[in-house]
Amino acid sequence: MKELISIPNETIISRILFIRGKKVMFDSDLAKLYGVETKELNRAVKRNRDRFPDDFMFQLNNFETSNLRCQFGTSSLISQIVISKHGGRRNNPYVFTEEGVAMLSSVLKSKKAIQVNIQIIRTFKKLREILSENKKLAEKIEKMELKYDSKILQIFQVIKNLITEKEKPKNRIGFNSK
Repeated sequence: MKELISIPNETIISRILFIRGKKVMFDSDLAKLYGVETKELNRAVKRNRDRFPDDFMFQLNNFETSNLRCQFGTSSLISQIVISKHGGRRNNPYVFTEEGVAMLSSVLKSKKAIQVNIQIIRTFKKLREILSENKKLAEKIEKMELKYDSKILQIFQVIKNLITEKEKPKNRIGFNSK
């Protein structure tokens, strides 16, 4: 399948947040990427609610929503979740985990939605690989520190012994007239 739509990975990664210990994306961000309105996306999800268990999608509570407002101030993220009297969002936003994003492809059937969905899933995968590599690197460094710390301590001990070793009396070189 030839990809017609290309969204930079950085754009997708910048929209992935950690909430409740999970990597998630807001319904409004996904809708924007898919080229649909947020209410259309949420309607499609509600028609297929049995495809979206709580570990695929959940709605933020009031505390989480207000906490995000405090963290991000007046950013575009907050303008998406601010409760408005003039036709804006009246409910707390929904967020989708990686599995929920994958399930969206079965609910949104446009070609653009499918292509964007593939890119998002690939980005989640790449992010998972990056996090895994960083974890492996940290473990390797820790093992090296443990391994070489003892060697370095031995070197310092030898140097310390050399420094504190008493000087032996030196034999004179040359003729002794005694």
